[in-house]
Amino acid sequence: MKIKYATIIVKDMNESVKFYTEVMGFEVDSKHNPFPGLTITLLKGEGDAMIELIKNTENEVGLFSVGMEVEDINVTVKELKSKGAKITREPMPISIGTIAFLEDPNGATIVLIQHH
Repeated sequence: MKIKYATIIVKDMNESVKFYTEVMGFEVDSKHNPFPGLTITLLKGEGDAMIELIKNTENEVGLFSVGMEVEDINVTVKELKSKGAKITREPMPISIGTIAFLEDPNGATIVLIQHH
């Protein structure tokens, strides 16, 4: 597994994008508005990992999750379950592949993603 992205829920998208681009040196990769009330901006820095900024009214502001890319999500989930991992959402298809969610011992969300 490799870390693919960190998701941060933001209170002000413009202020957050400005910080990550002008102060931290990231570049805007893409912007998405999947439905009203949800705005997503993907930022790219060095290497493959990205930062995903999300503005919505459903989640608390702060670090939301860490996304990890896997080769075979079904095999990975099965292996993690056998080791006692708490899977909070079984693999499900999305537009770019398949995702599953698990929780670490501190309650942090880890998103597994297998791209098409």
